[in-house]
Amino acid sequence: MRAIGYQTPLPIDAATSLVDIELHGLQPSGHDVLVAVEAISVNPVDVKVRASSAPPAGEWKVLGWDAAGTVLATGPEATRFRPGDRVYYAGDITRPGSYSALHCVDERLVGHMPASLDFAQAAALPLTAITAWEALFDRLDVRRPVPGAASALLIIGGAGGVGSIATQLARQLTGLTVIATASRPETRDWVQRMGAHHILDHSQPLAPQLQALGLGAPAFVFSTTQTARHLADIAELIAPQGRFALIDDPKQLDILAFKRKSVSIHWEFMFTRSMFATADLAEQGRLLDEVARLVDAGQLKTTLNTRLGPIDAAILKRAHALVETGSSIGKVVVEGWE
Repeated sequence: MRAIGYQTPLPIDAATSLVDIELHGLQPSGHDVLVAVEAISVNPVDVKVRASSAPPAGEWKVLGWDAAGTVLATGPEATRFRPGDRVYYAGDITRPGSYSALHCVDERLVGHMPASLDFAQAAALPLTAITAWEALFDRLDVRRPVPGAASALLIIGGAGGVGSIATQLARQLTGLTVIATASRPETRDWVQRMGAHHILDHSQPLAPQLQALGLGAPAFVFSTTQTARHLADIAELIAPQGRFALIDDPKQLDILAFKRKSVSIHWEFMFTRSMFATADLAEQGRLLDEVARLVDAGQLKTTLNTRLGPIDAAILKRAHALVETGSSIGKVVVEGWE
């Protein structure tokens, strides 16, 4: 089985940072489905793991937590899918990833792929859709108002993968005023196409820009990137008793400034359910089915923006380099095997 992996964490421009390899012995067990992978999306988590996590000596680490493909076989406890089904998923960070021609994944984390999308368009969605959905509806609970606050959501980093789908979900599934941040003409255009009502420039202080909109203090803030840089602004602009969620990894996060407003703070990590085998593990599969329904109904669209191929070490190194810039728009997807 063809795959791409590494044995030593290295900078992406190193010759062996990602290598074409052959793996053997893959069989679905338990709730697994065996998937023929057709397209994979590269996320910041891929870059973080590649740069910091070494496999056991002599073994290969295979990354990849976004994929779309076709079910080939199922484990003895799997009931949701049959061979031939087209699926998409983000998977489980504790298991080998989807940089492989064949991949085993727990079916409870898997969704039926949107019928209206091709494999690359579908592969752009799972990790970011799960992250955005859980942040908005499970962590921030945006359908529950904050008394006296503006019915508004501020998304910091609106042009990234998570920000792009969070903007769409908030527009389509809530009545919130959606405010997203972007700093370049091309990212502002992208965020507007995703559906933001208002756009702020995150290269400038956010609180004065938000105040100038005249909407009042927003009930909800969702930070997808550079949280430490914007923390003081967030504390200033958010409504008393507001709710704040983040997904990035600041080296330090002094939240004392939120105390006087009784702001609740929520960290979203979409791998929590799979890492700890939580009782609601299957919510991610159901969530992805609902996202597929919304896509096929024309309410959501893919966030694919850069399409590369074929799937091999050289092309994945290009994709990692793009993601590492921190300035890519939407999602980077690699598709097809030669």
